[in-house]
Amino acid sequence: MDEPGSAYAAWIGRTEQVTDEMCAGPALAAAATLDDTRTPLGAGAGLPLLWHWFYFLPRAPQSRLGEDGHPQRGDFLPPIPYPRRMFAGARLRLHRPLTLGRPARREGEIRNVTTKSGRSGSLAFVTVGYRFVQDDMLCLEEEQDIVYREPGPPVAAPTPIDLPPPPEGAWTRTIVPDTRLLFRFSALTFNAHRIHYDRPYARHEEGYPGLVVHGPLTAILLLDLVRRNTDRPIVGFSFRGQAPLFDLAPFRLVGLPNGDRVSLEAQGPDGKTAMSAEAELG
Repeated sequence: MDEPGSAYAAWIGRTEQVTDEMCAGPALAAAATLDDTRTPLGAGAGLPLLWHWFYFLPRAPQSRLGEDGHPQRGDFLPPIPYPRRMFAGARLRLHRPLTLGRPARREGEIRNVTTKSGRSGSLAFVTVGYRFVQDDMLCLEEEQDIVYREPGPPVAAPTPIDLPPPPEGAWTRTIVPDTRLLFRFSALTFNAHRIHYDRPYARHEEGYPGLVVHGPLTAILLLDLVRRNTDRPIVGFSFRGQAPLFDLAPFRLVGLPNGDRVSLEAQGPDGKTAMSAEAELG
């Protein structure tokens, strides 16, 4: 059952502000990683939705990294001790693109902390709201869901199957999540979490069968599928992670347009939905 996160109630309402000069370098590196040769990224260009995740990065000193590679908690995020952490979902609304070459500010607030005890052990859910402001104008609003879990039994490797044909009219793309892609994305997001690059740690310490594909990477690839298939602007996006993906086999992205909305999912090699999402077109 869900319970108020009373042990962390003091963190609800806590705020932080982070500024970034919005230099073109991270966006150019992201475009190279995503094989994106279409998007103009010079000074004054608008940043594609979700690419703000390559900016406003936490720069924790090396001495403040935990054994798992995450920065130690207790400053902005509450000091939840459960080791398994997942960026479980988010909801975003674009008002105007962030512009490269001009400073911007991210305003964050802890909106809620809850805990849950069940058959799978104890969990904690943290909801964080963000506002992105540039030239005193609101550009983007985002609400993130972060889940922390106790250690659990090892996660079984998915059994690959022949995936069924996608629905008629669907957009599809197959992704090979090799170690080069995972390494570059970790570098782009300054993410030292060892489950994405340290195979012995991922297997023996956290019980995964292989390296874990970053949830934000999957979300960005889903939205990139939309951008590859329509020139209409994307004004809203939401996603929910349902199961981890690993570097053990390719996975498939599927997008099904329907008027102003596109239903999206990332399908694991076993055919199960690893992430569901929806994009709203302007």
